[in-house]
Amino acid sequence: MTSRSTTSPSSAPAPRTSADPTTDPARVPVTTTLAGATKTPPRRSGARPTKVVALFVGLAVALVVLAVVSAGSGQLRIPPSEVLGSVLERLGLGPGGVTHPNGDAALWSIRFPRVVMAVLVGAALASAGALMQGVFGNPLADPGVVGVSSGAALAACTVIVFGFSFLGSWTVAAFAFVGGLLTTLLVYFVSRSGGRTEVVTLVLTGVAVNAMCGAGIAFLTFLGDQQAREQIVFWQLGSLNGTRWQYVAVVAPLVVVGTAGVMVLARRLDLLSLGERSARHLGVDVERLRIVSVVLVALLTAAAVAFCGIIAFVGLVVPHLIRMIVGPGHRVLLPASALGGAVLLLAADLVARTAVAYADLPIGMLTALVGGPFFFWLIRKTRRSAGGWA
Repeated sequence: MTSRSTTSPSSAPAPRTSADPTTDPARVPVTTTLAGATKTPPRRSGARPTKVVALFVGLAVALVVLAVVSAGSGQLRIPPSEVLGSVLERLGLGPGGVTHPNGDAALWSIRFPRVVMAVLVGAALASAGALMQGVFGNPLADPGVVGVSSGAALAACTVIVFGFSFLGSWTVAAFAFVGGLLTTLLVYFVSRSGGRTEVVTLVLTGVAVNAMCGAGIAFLTFLGDQQAREQIVFWQLGSLNGTRWQYVAVVAPLVVVGTAGVMVLARRLDLLSLGERSARHLGVDVERLRIVSVVLVALLTAAAVAFCGIIAFVGLVVPHLIRMIVGPGHRVLLPASALGGAVLLLAADLVARTAVAYADLPIGMLTALVGGPFFFWLIRKTRRSAGGWA
């Protein structure tokens, strides 16, 4: 007699419904790593589109307001309405101008070049900082902190002391680019260990590079004449004073090309943040990405240092604050950092010009006053992560 096994209704498995996300494999987002294990992919950005739009609108409005106020501030005060009227008159959009006989000349010969330079340098430093943080995978990476700005300044001071001029007005920028490039390569190779950059190694590398470049600048100061010494002091303090349109004409192409190159790398930086192995598996040439990033950082740093000297911590503070608002996605982070850097440096320059009557404070001093405490806080925050993102 053949016996048939029966299953009681109480022991039968419950039917799996597609509405249950814990049992439906199609609804469980997993990725397979190269080792065969599965893990949930990280969220790239927690910012809502409305928050992103609000951030860009707010930064754009702040940039325009600061530009108008900065152009009208100084020993000769010009109302914002007259500043805008002068711009509209130059564009042929209506009558206007400045009532003071010397106001129009002051705007277009002195103040507008300085405003444009502040925007360009701020965007360059913030973009370089965001790119360094992305490619190093380290929130402490910044052209000023790790010594890249000092290397570019050392090369520029060499031009000042020895009077090189074989490239015309581009000589200082060209030497600054080479100095920044060599310094960036040095930091890159020294601070990397086991496929990542350690926080302590990166900071100590920056200390060593800054010390060596500082010694070189001191030696050049000893060799130079009185005029060269004054220019070197200007470099070390950082200032936008004395900016002219011919300087802007040199800096602007470098910043535009460098910033555009940074934006192109946004998607690959997002993939690199998943890890080198995952990025390679997804088609990213990691070494080529790093080399291109190093060149772009050197280009942007050279543009910033070429005529304004060392302005520290802009590339450290701005990308980190933007990341706290919109998340780590580089497609939003990079352009927002560039805009935020322009706003920050324009605001710092406005304070430098107006804080003390009949005096122009070094803008590098002001950014260091803000960036120094922020740097200490960031070191404390990331100490537990051994060089990774907090």
